[in-house]
Amino acid sequence: MLNLERLRVLRAVSTTGSVSGAAAHLHVTTSAVSQQLARLEREVGQPLLERNGRGIRLTDAAALLAAHADRLLAQVERVEADLARHRGAVAGALSMAAFATAARGLLPGALRALRADHPGLRVRLDEREPPEAISGLCRGDVDVAVVQDWPESPLELPEGLSRETLLDDPLDLAVPADHEPRAKLADEEWITWTSGQLCHDWLSRTLGEPRIVHTASEHSTQLALVAAGLGVALLPRLGRDHVPDGVRVVPIDPAPTRQVHALWRTSAARRPAIRATVLALRHAAAHPTP
Repeated sequence: MLNLERLRVLRAVSTTGSVSGAAAHLHVTTSAVSQQLARLEREVGQPLLERNGRGIRLTDAAALLAAHADRLLAQVERVEADLARHRGAVAGALSMAAFATAARGLLPGALRALRADHPGLRVRLDEREPPEAISGLCRGDVDVAVVQDWPESPLELPEGLSRETLLDDPLDLAVPADHEPRAKLADEEWITWTSGQLCHDWLSRTLGEPRIVHTASEHSTQLALVAAGLGVALLPRLGRDHVPDGVRVVPIDPAPTRQVHALWRTSAARRPAIRATVLALRHAAAHPTP
């Protein structure tokens, strides 16, 4: 009979592409991963890994088994969720991921409510950008993710994930206090997020080729640069930092708006802890932290 834990190890090797990556993902040693794979090879009677230059790759048999492992482990998660629902307790461990302004604007209220209402539930929050959070959901090391997208560029979710839209978050223009915004935003000198982040890519698509003069991942850094008179920035309302002296916030009409979503694996949807967490996020979205 196939061992589920060994199938999890094989799936981790498949998704990370290496034994060391699987070990890091599973928080075990590379030796432990190799031992589990050797035992799985004996169980199935076929080799699962082969050399590929300096690395390894899955054999055809391993790729077939990894594909079945995804379905088997999803089914196991559904069974566990049904058992948890039958038991009715919101308890155990739950891992969350959220992008920075959601972690600041939504999660304090949601986590406080979960702690008060469900003392048997242990929640861990990690700040992650949406692509990393979604990858974590698919790998199984994140249970609920809070992510963002834009109506003009919606997220394409992998199969097996469910979503609920929590709120629409308008953005305003942050300008130096003595600066009058230009008629065409594309003519401004922009301080924006680093290349590759969703908001940076959205701004580039929306304004064509904006004059980006500085980039910073944190809004507090962007606002410090705006206060120094070095450019303008877009400022979301969710999780908004203190606006420093020397910065004026100007509404945009129509306001650019991003959407904030909660995601979870569909196979775990019946788990009471997932349902309680989404409910807490929904309430926090209606009453965001100022």
